[in-house]
Amino acid sequence: MSDALESLSVDAEGLALHVRQRSAPAAPAVLFLHGWLDHSHSFDALIPHLPRTWWLVLLDFRGMGRSAHVGPGATYQFSDYALDVEATLNGLGLDAVHLVGHSLGGIVSQAYAAARPGRVKSVTLIESLGPAGGPAEGALGRLRSALDDARRPPNRKRYPTVEAAAARLLENSPTLTQDAALYLARHGTEPYEGGLAFTFDPRHRRRFGMGYDEAQWMALQAGVTCPVQLILATGGLRHDEALMRNRTQALQTLAHPPLHLPGGHHVHMEQPEMVAEALIRLIR
Repeated sequence: MSDALESLSVDAEGLALHVRQRSAPAAPAVLFLHGWLDHSHSFDALIPHLPRTWWLVLLDFRGMGRSAHVGPGATYQFSDYALDVEATLNGLGLDAVHLVGHSLGGIVSQAYAAARPGRVKSVTLIESLGPAGGPAEGALGRLRSALDDARRPPNRKRYPTVEAAAARLLENSPTLTQDAALYLARHGTEPYEGGLAFTFDPRHRRRFGMGYDEAQWMALQAGVTCPVQLILATGGLRHDEALMRNRTQALQTLAHPPLHLPGGHHVHMEQPEMVAEALIRLIR
């Protein structure tokens, strides 16, 4: 069987979501969810190290990668990403899956596993331990920021080359390696005004008007009933250490202590064999 993935579209209430898959109906189905402004190709390095008998599904969230952007006047909210997961499962006829989420994708994985416990067999979190929602007092400022952001027209920046786009990724994500940045830029840009632009909808840069405070997130996290594993990078991104410790200790179904792997925030691109080994140990 080849490592090549089939590209197809699934419907999310009229919005076309781009999915890549390597189907194997009798095998465990594993759905990979990428990080903010990334795309499904961020998981490509893992594929050669995973069992060829697994049904692999790699989703581009709405407005990212090759998935459609929402229409004029619409916005992106966190719950939309959970809808994307459900649309993918329904569109592919999958009753239940193992979820693997990086960064934003991990937050979505936890939320979906809590909301739909019967459809999630396990969750692997890569550099992801919930949102940085902050205290309840931040709700008013968050809403004000969202209203202010809505007045700013989306700016789609043009880059002369893939290398220039990769350099921009490195500015925004200093833990990225040069090779990872080039790979993300190569698969995450398209021709635009004589140069290149990132495929993600620039409206994703606007702040959410609503978010979870710590108490709300912990209540949601408590709804996760499937096995969970947490993979962290030694040079990755971190919330407040006390907050991370509390969230980790509160993971009631943590399969084993967190794995600490050498690398940055995109550790699955830097250490694909090690991450794949962790997936294979958990997924049956």
